[in-house]
Amino acid sequence: MSTDTTDHDSDPYLLHALDPLTGTPDPAPLPFSAPWQYEVHFPCDPRGPGVARLALRAVLDAHGLVQLSDRAELLMCELATNSVRHTKGPAFVRFQWLHPVLRVSAWDMSPDLPPLPGSKPAPVAEEAVGGRGLLILDAVAERWGGCAMGEGPYGPGGKTLWFELSVPLSPRTSAPTP
Repeated sequence: MSTDTTDHDSDPYLLHALDPLTGTPDPAPLPFSAPWQYEVHFPCDPRGPGVARLALRAVLDAHGLVQLSDRAELLMCELATNSVRHTKGPAFVRFQWLHPVLRVSAWDMSPDLPPLPGSKPAPVAEEAVGGRGLLILDAVAERWGGCAMGEGPYGPGGKTLWFELSVPLSPRTSAPTP
């Protein structure tokens, strides 16, 4: 596969690829501070959260946000697994970068919201196998919440739960380059 190496001094790992059919260069990668979003849709299948986890890791790795991977995967898997375990329809997760914040949201067809931040979560027995997802969200996410959506003219409403993680700004990434 041919690559265009004219701009390799700035970052040798971000070489501009050439389209194999036309030979035209692909667009340059987005700058670190540019917003982006990806979505993964999956059926009500226990494999869905694992697929979404792999996609999240790949996206964060590709955008240079590996430092968020472990926490983001843990929290996203909690939300996606609950979507599959407690609803009967499809679900999706969205990964959204709004420099310096990563927001991950999970949508499913159930309009039933769990207790949101600030409310007292239900007690969990010490020997219980599940029921700690909200405690994990409270402990690991910088912010989280959710909203229910009613049935509308375009289909089921369901709910969205989300969390946010951020990267500390360094002088190099916080100021725009002239």
